[in-house]
Amino acid sequence: MARLKVAMIGLGMASGHHARALLDLSDRIECVAAYSRSNARREAFATQYPIQTSGDLGAIFADRTIEAVLILTPPNTHLELVRRAAEAGKHILLEKPLDISFARSEAIVRTAREAGILLGIVLQNRFRAAALKLDGIVESGRLGQLVEASAAIRNWRPQSYYDVEGRGTRARDGGGVLLTQGIHTIDLLLSYAGTPKEVSSFVRTTPIHRMETEDLVTAAFSFENGAIGTLNATTCAYPGLAERIELIGTKGTAVFTSDRLEAAFVDGTSVSEGGEKIGSGAGADPMAFGHEMHRALMENFIDAVQNGAALRVTGDDALKAHSFIEAILAASR
Repeated sequence: MARLKVAMIGLGMASGHHARALLDLSDRIECVAAYSRSNARREAFATQYPIQTSGDLGAIFADRTIEAVLILTPPNTHLELVRRAAEAGKHILLEKPLDISFARSEAIVRTAREAGILLGIVLQNRFRAAALKLDGIVESGRLGQLVEASAAIRNWRPQSYYDVEGRGTRARDGGGVLLTQGIHTIDLLLSYAGTPKEVSSFVRTTPIHRMETEDLVTAAFSFENGAIGTLNATTCAYPGLAERIELIGTKGTAVFTSDRLEAAFVDGTSVSEGGEKIGSGAGADPMAFGHEMHRALMENFIDAVQNGAALRVTGDDALKAHSFIEAILAASR
């Protein structure tokens, strides 16, 4: 089968992981253009990766040989770029979050659906080995009925992170720790437990950061089946701790911590999965983790475009995380 031809739009912080994944999969996918409106970013990217750069966005959308685009730009640009891709009939792999508001995020999902194009979302933690193992355990029913599902995202970001223009603002990012950092773990939690129906929360901006949006959140919630849970999310926890998801069921308990899963069941059996040690990005460097998850996500995207495989993370999946985040923020207000 011919290689899938794609273009990368945006050469910011996340572009390196995507570029390395593309090069690893060069027998299946070809990136024919990497776009940025910034000449400096194009030049910096070109010194690191053997991928042709471009400053002509219109040419990318007009090129009929390009079957898909990877949109890696700031969240507030996503809807307009998705609309252009949809008009050009190109499939989309979109960096999280969908956009800066729930209404714009819904419009993205609707636009892709009406255009009949695939919309994959870069929530790469779904592809961690331990996360995949936990998914299988939940699906098999080994935990029994869930009675608690909780998560903790305790990251560290120095003030210099938020001093970058637009970062942590509603206008560019749409939110703070929940939408920018926490969404990865929130997406995982909801994939295991479903969407909470009732939410209470405290949302704060601490003295640790000068920023417009939240850097500390604690929420409690309940699910339709009566299960309860908590969420703690922050970028104030120096030096940054691995994310954590705890699931308690009538037949056992599972604890997922970034690269590791430990599960124990009332029948005396247990499961241990881990050892990847690919990092989490929980500390001062948000990209301090390997690109293996991006590679797996991109393989899934290629399979979906060329072979009709199911996308592991869809626009509808991302909307569930966005909706939960909106509920947490609304409950605090």
